[in-house]
Amino acid sequence: MPETDLPARIETLLHAMPPVAALQPRLAELDDTRCCLQAPLAANINDKGCAFGGSLVSLMTLAGWGLVTAWLERRGIKAEVYVADSLVKYRAPLYDDLDARAVFAEAIDADVVLNELAQGRRVSFQVLADVRRGDGRVATSMDSRYVAVVPDEIGPE
Repeated sequence: MPETDLPARIETLLHAMPPVAALQPRLAELDDTRCCLQAPLAANINDKGCAFGGSLVSLMTLAGWGLVTAWLERRGIKAEVYVADSLVKYRAPLYDDLDARAVFAEAIDADVVLNELAQGRRVSFQVLADVRRGDGRVATSMDSRYVAVVPDEIGPE
C-alpha cells in the first residue's frame, strides 16, 4: 500500500466503527514512532463540563491501535491488532479538545516481529499514550500491550 494511502485507510477504519465515529476523531499525525488522534471536547464532554473518561481512554486506545497497525502495514504485514491490557491513570480534568498521542515504549526489532508472525505466533507491542492539557500537563496516561496476529489463511471467504 502506498504510504500516502495509509493515513486515509486508518482514518476510514476508525470512522467505520459507530462508537468511534461518535467521538469525532481526526488523525493528526502518523509515522513509525507516533500516532496522534484529536477529537473535539464538545463531542466528548461529561456532566462536569470536562472530557469524559471513557472518551479519553478510547482515543488513547485507538491511537495505540493505529500506531501498531500502521507500523505493521508499512512492512507489508496484514495482521489483526488487539489491545490486550492497559493501565490508565487519570491525573487531572481536561477542559480542552482531546489530543491523544501514542508511542512505542521501546524500539521494535522488525526482524524478530516478522519471524514470529511468519511462524504463526502472536507478537506483543508495548505502547505508551497520553492526553495533555492546554498547559502541557498530562491529564490522562495509559500503558498498554497490543497483540498482533496474522489471520489463519484457511477459512471461509
